[in-house]
Amino acid sequence: MAFSAYLDGKRKDCAELVAALRKKFSYVSVLGTDVRASAYRADRKSSMAQDAAGECGFVVKMHDGGAFYEYSLDDISGDKEALAAKIIAATETDAALCGRMISADVLRDEPLKEDFVRETDFASYGDAELLDICRELSAELCKADEKVLNAFAMIQPYTVSKLFVTEKRELSQHYGWANGILMVIYNDGKMVQAREVQGSDKLAEIIASLRASTGKVIDLARHLTKAKPIEPGVYDVITDSSISGLIAHEAFGHGVEMDQFVKDRAMAKDCMGEYVASPITNMRDGAAAAHSVASYFFDDDGVLAHDTQIIRDGVLVAGLSDLASASQLGTEPTGNGRRDSYKRKAYSRMTNTFFCPGKDKLEDMIASIKHGYMLFETNNGMEDPKNWQIQCTAEYGIEIVDGKLTDNYVSPVVMSGSVPELLKSISMVSDNFNVIGAGMCGKGYKEWVRVSDGGPNLKVRVKLG
Repeated sequence: MAFSAYLDGKRKDCAELVAALRKKFSYVSVLGTDVRASAYRADRKSSMAQDAAGECGFVVKMHDGGAFYEYSLDDISGDKEALAAKIIAATETDAALCGRMISADVLRDEPLKEDFVRETDFASYGDAELLDICRELSAELCKADEKVLNAFAMIQPYTVSKLFVTEKRELSQHYGWANGILMVIYNDGKMVQAREVQGSDKLAEIIASLRASTGKVIDLARHLTKAKPIEPGVYDVITDSSISGLIAHEAFGHGVEMDQFVKDRAMAKDCMGEYVASPITNMRDGAAAAHSVASYFFDDDGVLAHDTQIIRDGVLVAGLSDLASASQLGTEPTGNGRRDSYKRKAYSRMTNTFFCPGKDKLEDMIASIKHGYMLFETNNGMEDPKNWQIQCTAEYGIEIVDGKLTDNYVSPVVMSGSVPELLKSISMVSDNFNVIGAGMCGKGYKEWVRVSDGGPNLKVRVKLG
């Protein structure tokens, strides 16, 4: 797997454009992006292989000693002085707008030149082979039970090449990831959907895992047809790793994205150094904190990947920042500057966000509950960073009675309440740990980036409905 030949040929163009713009701006960077994605899909009636959402282009980031400007474009070839003049003209603003702009300190441009590569096995699989595997998995699911109305198998690999150039830095990175998905539509008097999702930078691992999971998906579908609504109330709950990841993501993910601190839109800004969770709670984020879907070598601001501890022994100790918010707040950037695409602004964004493993055994955690539920599979969630309220939806729960899992399923299940109350209720944290690399996260209702879910199992007390 090789770095983008297109971007490799643009290194000199990037450096020349930086030099031309440095005559006007105190700091200039150029980020070149070349993302290639494909999708293979089969169900009972059809199959297809197609290109998926990729991108190829450039974004220029500039700082004039007071404020940041960004300009995106498809190509940077040609006369660099003329292109620089066009960009400078586009950044001119009227006096009224300048008075409302948020100022930021002058940036350091520390010298560094390095090319980063993380190998995959994607080149070992052709289009026809991946499509045949999807057909095989779909057919196996359809034949497993006459109540299966349809079954979908999908494999979605993508590769990322990025080039980052300033006056003193030249960085490149190349890596890949793939998601594998099984999903069945099942009807036994009640129509349900059951799924299994896998993520890895090794297609061989995904394919083996999907093949081993067909029976699991069918069994889940059978149980979900019998699932009942949960009786609303406050319960002792055990979370599976994906629900733990969802809580981390919603509770202290968006809430500690520091561009929200700049705008006074997050309560976490005023709670640094305070207990916000039980003393056994630790939480981290970072592209270097785990090996998953959001693991890169440097962010879209050219900041090297970090491993940031957000909560230490229950105390909120750090937030997540992009280059702009860090300079505005006078802190060091944490490598969390990410873009939906080269056409979009960089924001402070989560990467791999998770609770750290503890010392408890899952079987002991379940045994400690007289009556409650174990919750499974992230569905969706939302958070109010300003008022610290949270809502997380699990695909299903299994009732726990007298310390044992029963055969009683409930679906769907919604957790809601105050973030500090939920996190301070954490009484046990498992010693097992799993980060799942298949998620996407929006900033508000847009600005989508890939993020991971996962972590240990948690025992919490929370409102369910």
